[in-house]
Amino acid sequence: MIDLRQMRQYVAVAETLNFRRAAERLNMAQPPLSAAIRRIEEDLGVVLLERDNRSTRLTAAGSLFLLEARRTLAQAERACSAARQAAAGLTGSLRIGCVDSQVGGLLPRLLRHYRAHHPSVDIQLLEATPPEQLELLGQDRLDAGVLVLPVADAGDIQFDPLFEDRLVVALPLGHHLAERPTLSLADCAAEPWILFAPHDGPGMYARIMLGCAEAGFVPRVAQHSRQMQTTAGLVAAGLGIALMPRQYARRHAAELAWRELEGVGAPLPYALALAYREPSPCVQALREEAQALLAPSPEPDQVDATTHPSECAGRSKASR
Repeated sequence: MIDLRQMRQYVAVAETLNFRRAAERLNMAQPPLSAAIRRIEEDLGVVLLERDNRSTRLTAAGSLFLLEARRTLAQAERACSAARQAAAGLTGSLRIGCVDSQVGGLLPRLLRHYRAHHPSVDIQLLEATPPEQLELLGQDRLDAGVLVLPVADAGDIQFDPLFEDRLVVALPLGHHLAERPTLSLADCAAEPWILFAPHDGPGMYARIMLGCAEAGFVPRVAQHSRQMQTTAGLVAAGLGIALMPRQYARRHAAELAWRELEGVGAPLPYALALAYREPSPCVQALREEAQALLAPSPEPDQVDATTHPSECAGRSKASR
């Protein structure tokens, strides 16, 4: 069987039609090169080169073998390059889960940053709740997830903190509570609430219920909403109040009012993390891009809206 080294030797001779120049190109002595070409011809059982004291010429078989040898070497180089790119996370596919509150927030910035440096990676995005993402990660149906902490029963899933925000009270425009500069949870006790179902985010749901319990009440839930966009729409329509990340509320200031929470039961943190099970090359590249993106100081419209990533640096396991 002819190997790649022999093919390179043959191509050098066939392209130069001169054993001395071919040997110089290959950085080897001429006699071993001549012997190598004879072995190729013996292995193939054909004459590839016609040689005399004046010249070296390709036979018909030699011309065809040169063409195929070039193709084989080029394909081998492509295979090696593809393997190196895959190992570096530059090619392949990346299945990412996300919570809907980040579809218009951090996620587009992260994906633009990632795509700029990894244009050959096929990105597949799936909107899913934290419990759904954990299940899909455990089944190897997702490579990474962007979800809200804390979560329960995380198993062997690992988490890299992305940033920390806090929950604020979202109100319909013109609501009487919007006349106050800040609100406490107790101020919201008599209001109808729009809240996600417990199974859609048990960690955050428990955190909200605990805050309300400390403030002395159980919220009266008028509507359950799975998506933050739906929650904002229901609040804007006057169907109730809601808690939402400060950053998200700021982006919808034209549609609804929002006020900071203070007092008993507050603040209520909102922590976002990158979740993954096995850091494949593509996932590792995503982690590095997230770190690079979040390393600088917050953008002007995010000042005071999030805690700087350095304050929650390092890998953490989710609350159990």
